[in-house]
Amino acid sequence: MNTSVKNLSALIRERRSVRKYDPEFNIPRPEIIDILKEATLAPSSSNLQPWKFIVIQDQETKKELRAIANNQEQVETSSAVIAVLGDKEMYRNGEKVYRSAFEAGFMDEANMGRMIEGTNKLYPAAPVEARANIASFDAGLVSMQLMLIAKERGYDTVPIGGFNKQQFIEKFNIDDRYMPIVLIALGKAAVPGHQTTRLPIEDVVEFI
Repeated sequence: MNTSVKNLSALIRERRSVRKYDPEFNIPRPEIIDILKEATLAPSSSNLQPWKFIVIQDQETKKELRAIANNQEQVETSSAVIAVLGDKEMYRNGEKVYRSAFEAGFMDEANMGRMIEGTNKLYPAAPVEARANIASFDAGLVSMQLMLIAKERGYDTVPIGGFNKQQFIEKFNIDDRYMPIVLIALGKAAVPGHQTTRLPIEDVVEFI
């Protein structure tokens, strides 16, 4: 078996949702930036990358966030909480995304122009709900990738969906363009991660 495939399989199997962290352990900001940079290699609709991240490391702010997140301990004791936001106006990234691809030699100028024009016609005309669904899906992809990358680097994570999103929006002055999707606690486990089982694959797969 290819070594890289074997390593990925091990990471997937070893990743656990960790809810108790070593509060004295800190992850340097450059390391978090590297994790996020690699995570954003995840695929997205039309490569518009409809995500934004708020990295919360300040201890007092984490304490306040804990109250918003149903008093979950991991919010306060983790090294950082990464809030993943979905961008409902992802089309605004289009020109920057496609011009960057053109400058990197991945597309010619004519194709760049067509992509920018098509994006500016298609996405703004789509219902907000449809754009929100796209942003939520793509934010899920980048979030899973982030957690696996963190595990590969020796860190632990847990995704947190149980938080008051309206209070989060108000606390962090989130623009209407963005919507909070998930909080990801990141740090060093103080106890082993949560163990679970999965439904038999036969229960969830159908071949046609």
